[in-house]
Amino acid sequence: MNKEPRLRFTDEERSDPALEKPIRKAEKAAARADKAQANIPKKKVRQTVIDPDTGKKTSKLTFEDKKKPPSKVSQGVREAPVYLVAGKLHKEIRETEQDNVGVESAHKSEEAVETGAYLVREGYRSHKLKPYRKAAQAERQLEKANVNVLYQKSLQENPQFASNPLSRWQQKQAIKKQYAAAKHAGQTAGNTAQAASKTGKAARTVKEKAQQAGAFVMRHKKGFLMAGVLFLITCMLMNTMSSCSMMAQSIGSVLSGTTYPSDDPEMLAVEADYAVREVQLQEEIDNIESSHPGYDEYRYDLGMIGHDPHELAAFLSAVLQGYTQQSAQAELARVFAAQYQLTLTEEVEIRYRTETSTDPETGETTSEEVPYEYYILNVKLTSKPISAVASELLTPEQMEMYQVYRQTMGNKSLLFGGGSPDTSGSEDLSGVQFINGTRPGNPQLVELAKRQVGNVGGYPYWSWYGFDSRVEWCACFVSWCYNQAGKSEPRFAGCEWQGVPWFQSHGQWGARGYNNLAPGDAIFFDWDLDGTADHVGIVIGTDGSRVYTVEGNSGDACKIKSYDLNYQSIKGYGLMNW
Repeated sequence: MNKEPRLRFTDEERSDPALEKPIRKAEKAAARADKAQANIPKKKVRQTVIDPDTGKKTSKLTFEDKKKPPSKVSQGVREAPVYLVAGKLHKEIRETEQDNVGVESAHKSEEAVETGAYLVREGYRSHKLKPYRKAAQAERQLEKANVNVLYQKSLQENPQFASNPLSRWQQKQAIKKQYAAAKHAGQTAGNTAQAASKTGKAARTVKEKAQQAGAFVMRHKKGFLMAGVLFLITCMLMNTMSSCSMMAQSIGSVLSGTTYPSDDPEMLAVEADYAVREVQLQEEIDNIESSHPGYDEYRYDLGMIGHDPHELAAFLSAVLQGYTQQSAQAELARVFAAQYQLTLTEEVEIRYRTETSTDPETGETTSEEVPYEYYILNVKLTSKPISAVASELLTPEQMEMYQVYRQTMGNKSLLFGGGSPDTSGSEDLSGVQFINGTRPGNPQLVELAKRQVGNVGGYPYWSWYGFDSRVEWCACFVSWCYNQAGKSEPRFAGCEWQGVPWFQSHGQWGARGYNNLAPGDAIFFDWDLDGTADHVGIVIGTDGSRVYTVEGNSGDACKIKSYDLNYQSIKGYGLMNW
């Protein structure tokens, strides 16, 4: 039996986390295959050995690999004529045994004995072949394990093959073919001479058969013509079906190739980590005067803090393909360092102040300009959008992938909380009687928000926030309205990782069913009920059974909407203090 080739692995490969498990499986499979090979029975043969110095002959018993017995199929084919003859004899006996009960009884006994002997012989043969079957099965398992190791190594050398399921499948099939070809070449090398010796005879046989076939076709021209027409029609139908199949595969490949390759929870966790970095940066700026005391003046020149979550996800997907919260940390630091630069510069000015002094003897008062040092700390934050950072940090190939993910939003436009898919029109408030709670609201803010109804695309809101291109802008709209009403906070571009935490950390949060709403409160939605806020709007008021809202990015427009107070997709309310 041909043994499967054993792969050899270095200590470095064994310590690689991506290869550790496949290598361990391959080595276990190799051990099982070797054990199965060792269990194949061997026979002792007497071997004569001649001493080259003395010429003395000695004989000894040695183990010799026992050739694999023929398969049960070939055995059945070889013995078939014997059983056919026996069957014919039994048939002839049955034709005459009807007249003789004794003959019939004896014949049935004979058939039973022959059948029993055959079953015993085949059972013994199956038992003898069992080690060979186990060895063959072990070799097949080893081949599968070896191919998996080679596939994992190939993914490390060519990470682009892991971009989507189609690429991974194609790569694995290619490795299987290469592995099988290498194995086949090794097994058939010894048959080259035999194959060459048969070439001449085969060529002559093919020529003779071709001449006979040509004559036959000429005698049946009409039949072959009709068969040819049917064949062409069949080919056309199959080609059409194949084209549709290829088109479907192409669409599926394009869809998978434009979808973020990472799991949603990991992407949301990475987005949260980046938002935390921005919050820490803002806190550092807010505490400059306490962390750097003693200056006469603090001068601030601050750029915008904030980012488009889809730009960050597109960047990480282009560089890392599938990423996790742990594997993305180094790239997060690289992007953050490129997006934000905070510099503190000390400046000293010589200034003059008027000092008055009185002569103690004459009582005369004099004034003079006295120079002194005036210390200034310049605080400057330079910020850029991630789209600008991407063009600086990515290779041309990565930039192409970034643009694809950015344009498609990874086919997950609402992943980071960015709007409502509702494409219906804005609702009419005519006849609605609002019930005011005990908390003060801000009717002027609500009127401002209602005047925005009809805006499509959200340009003034995401542009005001600091983005240079359209993003999912529902949170930008709410923040813009609050800013127009004189509130610098809350200011957020992401619902789940910025808006909800701000209200909760300030003790200004109400769960679904909260019954003391006020005009101007924020309302957060969780469309897919996964616990993550997907959308935010501004509360107009409630009539006791429904809550009425003004929302940005509701089907990419500003609209008035209403919901049952117990609507399950209401995640909760951000309660504003006026």
